Amino acid sequence: MTYKTQGVCSSQISFEIVDNKVHEVKFTGGCNGNTQGVAALIEGMDVNEAIKRMEGIRCGFRPTSCPDQLAKALKAAIAE
Repeated sequence: MTYKTQGVCSSQISFEIVDNKVHEVKFTGGCNGNTQGVAALIEGMDVNEAIKRMEGIRCGFRPTSCPDQLAKALKAAIAE
């Protein structure tokens, strides 16, 4: 799935969900080290656990962040 982000430096996030586990997370744009770190940390994690851990994280004064956007993307994917 590819998700178009809003309100963050990255422009989109692509990922796969296989057997309710998150795989192959790739951010386009954003802070390269941070987005690679987030992707590595949630590789193979249960999708609901990933959402629980990342949802609501803010970036400075912004109301969202790349991890929060990934949580939104995962929620959208499992709602389909």
